[in-house]
Amino acid sequence: MTEHDVWADWNAQLELAEEMIPLIGRLHRRDGVVAGVHGRRLVNRSAIDIVKAHRFARHVDGAPLPLAESLEILRAFDAGRTGPASLDLGAFAARLRSDPERAAADMVADALRAAGAQSPLPTTDVVLYGFGRIGRLLARILISHQSRSTGLRLRAIVVREATGADDLVKRASLLRRDSVHGPFDGTISVDEDAQTITANGTVITVIRAADPSAVDYAAYGIDDAIVVDNTGRWRSEAELRRHLASPGASRVLLTAPGKGGIPNVVHGINSADAEQSDVVAAASCTTNAVAPVLAALDAEYGVVRGHIETVHSFTNDQNLTDNFHRADRRGRAAPLNMVITETGAARAVAQAVPALEGRLTANAIRVPTPDVSLAILNLRLARPVDRDALNGFLRGVSLGSALRSQVDYVESPEFVSTDVLGSRFAGVVDGLATQATGEDVVVYVWYDNEFGYSYQVVRVLETMSRARPVPVPSPAPDGRELAITT
Repeated sequence: MTEHDVWADWNAQLELAEEMIPLIGRLHRRDGVVAGVHGRRLVNRSAIDIVKAHRFARHVDGAPLPLAESLEILRAFDAGRTGPASLDLGAFAARLRSDPERAAADMVADALRAAGAQSPLPTTDVVLYGFGRIGRLLARILISHQSRSTGLRLRAIVVREATGADDLVKRASLLRRDSVHGPFDGTISVDEDAQTITANGTVITVIRAADPSAVDYAAYGIDDAIVVDNTGRWRSEAELRRHLASPGASRVLLTAPGKGGIPNVVHGINSADAEQSDVVAAASCTTNAVAPVLAALDAEYGVVRGHIETVHSFTNDQNLTDNFHRADRRGRAAPLNMVITETGAARAVAQAVPALEGRLTANAIRVPTPDVSLAILNLRLARPVDRDALNGFLRGVSLGSALRSQVDYVESPEFVSTDVLGSRFAGVVDGLATQATGEDVVVYVWYDNEFGYSYQVVRVLETMSRARPVPVPSPAPDGRELAITT
């Protein structure tokens, strides 16, 4: 191609992407459809972002996804007035190409019926108890998902008593600006008289309380709500059940590993457990990152034993400067030191995947970075595998299995931790770092321990409220599912 041809092709792609933007927006606002390309979300993205997402498809199909194909699919869904769905344009286009004998209109019609079967999604009120790192990211995600057909509605946040006249403004400012994740995508306003924060049209009531049982949610028009406790202060079932003493609250989701008999749910692995109890925990960020990969490897090869070493960003429970801390080593200055500490990831993985009980050990090294961590899985498998076959399997898990929302896969010689910031996946397998010698393998899994984890929490919320959009097309088109024992 000449230079002129290359320039003309680029502009033609941008023109197609610009035609797609209003369709993507209308489908999301009107019908609750979230369009993407192999896990790359397209809602509220620029034309260049859309072109880049279509180019990513070359890692899956060997060639970029033609924007013209996606545009026709979006037009068909727009005309069909679908119900809420997670629409993967890359997978849908590949399905159309793989079955040329079947009319595209019939395949679209089947997808529309599947999505429309659950329309509208049941509406569920959500309260965020605590508004720290995870609480604010959950708010961002819930607000970005809001549409006429979205089931989850963020109604309120609960914080401690005001510490000054500008307390509400400061909390809104922390939602608006984030040193790690950047500015809020939209507009935010504060009504101090009403004690509300309005973000992109979502009115959030700010409630003051110091005790989980001291809030009358019903007085704010909140009913049958799921309370998301992201304070980390209460972990046992008895403590968390105090939330249920508050009128208007019916279920509790803890954004940390729960103690005792609380179900620790890793979405994609033991998701059904989220529907069985009114007190649920979303486990830890590390558990969410490694459990899907370990479950897939155990199902395919068998995991005899293994060790998880997580290189983890420092957290708020460490000291900024050397000072007393009740835990070993965590009193030393977090921005200056690598700190060896314990992690309950091995035990928590075994809760989500009981087949791995007693086969794993784990440790953690806290390092001076604000976000993104790396789990190193050193495993002995039940049968030998070479590096290419292992990577091919993990790549397939990320693209076509039931775990495709949890596991991402990348092969890049320049990939580093900041490239994972904002990832919506629980973990990202670094294929170039994989090692395999017979039955002994080492797999590296990156994860955004704040944002990626928060997305997993929202997926658990959707399951608890039975408001999870239908995946279109359904995963594992060849009918091959991972035999994960839970």
